[in-house]
Amino acid sequence: MPVEQDSSGYRWSDVPANRLRDALAESLAAFPRRSAELGDRKPAAVLIAIVDHDGKQGIWLTERSPGLRAHAGQLALPGGKLDPGEDAKAAALRELHEELGIELPRSAVLGLLDDYPTRSGYVITPVVAWVGDPPPLTPNPAEVALVHWIPLSELDVPPRFAPAPGSDRPTIQLPMLGGHLHAPTAAILHQFREVALHRRPTRVDHMDQPRFAWE
Repeated sequence: MPVEQDSSGYRWSDVPANRLRDALAESLAAFPRRSAELGDRKPAAVLIAIVDHDGKQGIWLTERSPGLRAHAGQLALPGGKLDPGEDAKAAALRELHEELGIELPRSAVLGLLDDYPTRSGYVITPVVAWVGDPPPLTPNPAEVALVHWIPLSELDVPPRFAPAPGSDRPTIQLPMLGGHLHAPTAAILHQFREVALHRRPTRVDHMDQPRFAWE
């Protein structure tokens, strides 16, 4: 299935740094996000945290601790399951604090992207938040082995689509950190690129995951 996009021509790189927060919030507010029914899946949330580093903006990607029972060593956005009584925004902010020691107010949230149902039994809600100039990170070693800062310019790259064995849906791969990032994280970050950085209304919930990402 082709990526859905328009021809707005909007370029985030033309936006002055002091206007970028407002511009991203405007892009997300204009996007008609799509929610997914839980069914027998569990709700989860991840955080796309926009961080200043030497005058440039980027995001944090974590490398999961090798001691974790599921998806050890994989690259991921900070996030996890919703606790009872939480919504996606609260869960994403809590997970950022638990994983990296960064506490943000709810007012830091800029918006949400489409829900992404996973093969491992979750519906992930991506939350976008503005960190700005961050305090020192204190990663939780039980959950996080490494933290990578990825400039927005490195997210703003064309993805690669490939067939998934045994599926009629494509997989998506993003070139990153000398290799390729896969769904669900790759799908979520591609939608962030299209929607928040370029104001192109792109859907990614039809994109499949490689087997290793959910087994």
